[in-house]
Amino acid sequence: MMRRGMPTWIWRLAMVLVLLCCIVSLLYMLACTPKVEDGQPILPRVSGTTGKDNFQVLLEEREEQHHNYITSLKRQIAQLKEELQERSEQLKAAQDRYGDSLGANIDRSSPEKTQASLLKYLHSQVDKAEVYSAVRLPTEYSVIPFESFTLQKVYQLEMGLTRHPEEKPVRKDKRDELVEAIEVALEFLNTPGDEGATNQRMHAAADFVEGIYRTEKDKGTLYELTFKGDQAHEFKRLVLFRPFGPIMKVKKAKVDTSNMLINIIVPLAKRADKFRQFMHNFREVCIRLDGRVHLTVVYFGTEQMTEVKSILEYISREANYRNYTFILLKEDFSRGKGLDVGARAWKGSNVLLFFCDVDIYFTAEFLNTCRLNAQPGKKVFYPVLFSQYNPTIIYGHHDSIPPIEQQLVIKKDSGFWRDFGFGMTCQYRSDFINIGGFDLDIKGWGGEDVHLYRKYLHSDLVVIRTPVRGLFHLWHEKRCVDELTPEQYRMCMQSKAMNEASHAQLGMLVFRHEIEAHLRKQRHKTSVKKT
Repeated sequence: MMRRGMPTWIWRLAMVLVLLCCIVSLLYMLACTPKVEDGQPILPRVSGTTGKDNFQVLLEEREEQHHNYITSLKRQIAQLKEELQERSEQLKAAQDRYGDSLGANIDRSSPEKTQASLLKYLHSQVDKAEVYSAVRLPTEYSVIPFESFTLQKVYQLEMGLTRHPEEKPVRKDKRDELVEAIEVALEFLNTPGDEGATNQRMHAAADFVEGIYRTEKDKGTLYELTFKGDQAHEFKRLVLFRPFGPIMKVKKAKVDTSNMLINIIVPLAKRADKFRQFMHNFREVCIRLDGRVHLTVVYFGTEQMTEVKSILEYISREANYRNYTFILLKEDFSRGKGLDVGARAWKGSNVLLFFCDVDIYFTAEFLNTCRLNAQPGKKVFYPVLFSQYNPTIIYGHHDSIPPIEQQLVIKKDSGFWRDFGFGMTCQYRSDFINIGGFDLDIKGWGGEDVHLYRKYLHSDLVVIRTPVRGLFHLWHEKRCVDELTPEQYRMCMQSKAMNEASHAQLGMLVFRHEIEAHLRKQRHKTSVKKT
């Protein structure tokens, strides 16, 4: 009986073992399968490629992730090494200046190695720049032009509207940079050479003839300086290079603008049509897109006041907007007085102010820029807006002028950066109050903005000044009244011409008779050939 039941028992035992092996294999596959994100299935699909191919792909992806992580760690290590090199160089400089008391226990071999490594890096920057040999450029637009200079003047190609082809460096850092380059060159000139000559002539700044320089933003600044030589018609030329050092992380911060309210203050007198246009933009940008804006209108006088209030009330009803203040001042218009009254009328907690005019167009992007570049007690923001040329001249005819939204393009023929204007600014109310606000003795339009700007420049606050692509000054006709003196009238007309069109467009207007005569001649020649 035992022998006859033995095969059956062995068969059952084999089946149990096979089943256990299958369960163990399945559990092993589930445990070893890598986790896949983004909702991808862990096990391969029946309709897809084979399981082996899928696991191979997953393994390759995991290997690539590890490779990227290792690369990131290497980059961070390299950055830390560069920062350590700079700190070691600063320590060595401090030791040289103040003696060994600052670091008697410091290993002196480390600064020497650091200095050699840093010197190697600086030489690599020189090798990258166009110093020893030319660099092939694809087109003429790739050329970075030089600017030339003497002891008194700088000669520049990129003039803009407020810079001149010949001028003294206004900014102190630019003056100091050029003076330092000349002093370093003189030091090299007056250092005895390999010949050890002791009777060489000592050069001075008066021997400087001229220099040229240009800056490549990713490499550094190249200087080529020319001095008088020892003999007539002999010159000495020095090439200097100021390489940029390694990039260092200074600060990392998170800025949450979700609760940053902006109080836009607009001083106004008459100009109801312009206010209607302003409120159309305000509704689209501030109410519908942003939603974190308070509007303060400071109105002077009573003429057109009813029309302005009706426009404001209509927008309030139509957009269900109540976050505004209307202040009436029965006196002559003063922009500084209006902005000052509007800023001081705020009764809530500290708020970000945007001083604005009725002929300004801005985007929702600008409102974020305003929030990011102003910080109470630390930073005020003075954006450079893009000023629009006369649309009638740009587009040729009234019927062909597109809507305002289509006119707001930043091109040379459509407008210019209004770098001489300081009226539009973002700053916190606390900073405005602490700085003393506007000079209320200034009447009319203009002057108060420059005065406030200068006060901030003389304070401990950082002034951020940069062009902003989302802020536009809409063109309006500038009137030069007869009451002006001849000199004032001439200056007024020059300012009017600057705001009308670009130099090329004004030139076309000046020579339009010659152009029309040329076209008539061409048409006549064409008609003669046809006959």
